[in-house]
Amino acid sequence: MEAPFASVTGSRCCEVRSPLSQTTNTRQIAMAQSNGNSSYEEILDYLKQLENRIARIEAQLELTPPEEEREIPQDVPAAQSEEEAEEALEMRVGQNWFAKVGIVVLALGIVFLLTLPFQNIPPFLPSLIGYILVGGIVWLSRSWRDSFQQVSRYMMGGGLLLLYFTTLRLSHFSPQPALTSTAIEVILLSAVVAVNLTVSLRRQSVYLTGLSITLGYLTALAASDPYVIFGVVTIMSIVTTAIAVRYEWNALMSLGVVLSYLTHFLWSMNNPVFGNAVQQLSSPSVNLLFILIYATVFSAGMLRLGRQKEESILSVANVALNGGGAYCLLLLLTLTAFGAGFGLWHLAASVLFLVFAVQVWMRERSKYSTFVYAMLGYTALSVAIADTFKMPDLFVWLSWQSVLVVATAVWFRSRFIVVGNFIIYVIIFSAYLALAGAVSAVSLSFGVVALSSARILNWKKERLELKTEMMRNAYLATALFVLPYALYHSVPAGYVSVSWLCLALFYYFTSRLLNQNRKYRWMALLTTLLTIGYVFLVDLVGLDPTYRILSFLVLGSALLAISMVYSRRKPKTNGSHE
Repeated sequence: MEAPFASVTGSRCCEVRSPLSQTTNTRQIAMAQSNGNSSYEEILDYLKQLENRIARIEAQLELTPPEEEREIPQDVPAAQSEEEAEEALEMRVGQNWFAKVGIVVLALGIVFLLTLPFQNIPPFLPSLIGYILVGGIVWLSRSWRDSFQQVSRYMMGGGLLLLYFTTLRLSHFSPQPALTSTAIEVILLSAVVAVNLTVSLRRQSVYLTGLSITLGYLTALAASDPYVIFGVVTIMSIVTTAIAVRYEWNALMSLGVVLSYLTHFLWSMNNPVFGNAVQQLSSPSVNLLFILIYATVFSAGMLRLGRQKEESILSVANVALNGGGAYCLLLLLTLTAFGAGFGLWHLAASVLFLVFAVQVWMRERSKYSTFVYAMLGYTALSVAIADTFKMPDLFVWLSWQSVLVVATAVWFRSRFIVVGNFIIYVIIFSAYLALAGAVSAVSLSFGVVALSSARILNWKKERLELKTEMMRNAYLATALFVLPYALYHSVPAGYVSVSWLCLALFYYFTSRLLNQNRKYRWMALLTTLLTIGYVFLVDLVGLDPTYRILSFLVLGSALLAISMVYSRRKPKTNGSHE
């Protein structure tokens, strides 16, 4: 019988065992097993002898043991000595950092030189000198591409920056500019930005691309016509989004978002970047529409980026920057200079942000981005309601908005929205108590809203994956307090205890409708106890005898009826829960 091959070195060689030696070994093992006096130490000795024989065979065949055959991963750097680490740091500072700082300082020096208002020279001469310097810098950058790679890359960035400011010098920084047409100036600057973007993308440099994007937004501010400014900003937002999605540069998306809303804000302050006096503009009001357009463009781009990568901190930060920047700017402008149609603009923003939240949830199942857009949408809706309705109707609509928020939060499976909405609900009710003056029947809507919210949460509680009953209990506890309080201020004093007793009966019948819901039974019992206390502490001494007799008769009859119902109901070990 021929023994199988035993792998020694993987794919390099195999050991061939002799049939005679295999037969001898088998006999030895059999004898050891049949011998009752053989011990565990004898088996270990045999295994050691076998291992020594294999080692001698490997040595004779010049084979490498498997432990010595393992290769050291190529990506694990060798340990550096202290002297080598110090030398590497010196090279990084001298070669990289000095090159960056040197090019930036040199470029800024030339830019400052170009911005000087030279006298008694032709207006085009500074720009001509600037173009010559740009040509020399580009030539040096290409010449040093192999010998001085770091300096070559940084010089290209400085050349692109200098090219833009040289073109800008044609119509600015001089009492007699060489170019007086704003339209031609914007066209030339846009062409320079296009060239810069082309060079930056060919090098696939996010830094050069970011510099070119920044110069594009600066071009928008160079225009005087507001519609040209809005158009250029819209185009730059589209271009930035397309590049960020194409190369998966989330940081570039952040830059575009910040520059878009910052440029729009600077325009609204009369564009002080180009020397205008700071004052708030009041027309055209259509500029608010462009804010929503910017938000739509960036939201679409972030949605595309989200489909390529998992949700990260930077992607959520971009959503917060986009939504928060757009709405804060819209709120600021509508509160100050563009108040016409205030409620309609915020209603439009609310619809837009809620659409963003739905899209993000349906395509990405993103919890945090959905939360950001949804809360911005709810906030904008609240502002629109506050502008449209007066007190106390305002609080009614705000409280019923809470039901809408809870319903959408269940669909979004967002516990964050549920908790945030409850906090806002409490704040609204507190504001109602503080600002509405006399409490009226309007306050009943707060209790109804609390009960409705609790029912919605219970209806689809599996969607929220709630581990506790805390939020539903919070809404029910609020209703337990709000409804008696509202009835106390809404009905005549002689009927307060009767109204509370009717409320307790409502809770009890609701429990019956909900399959003996235990929580509503407890709400009925607590409300009944509250009624008993009110009858003995208030009605007994403060009411007209007629109303006092009515209160006692109704309460006593109700208590007897409740007692009889509990006596006939068979106790259950488990009750239905809210």
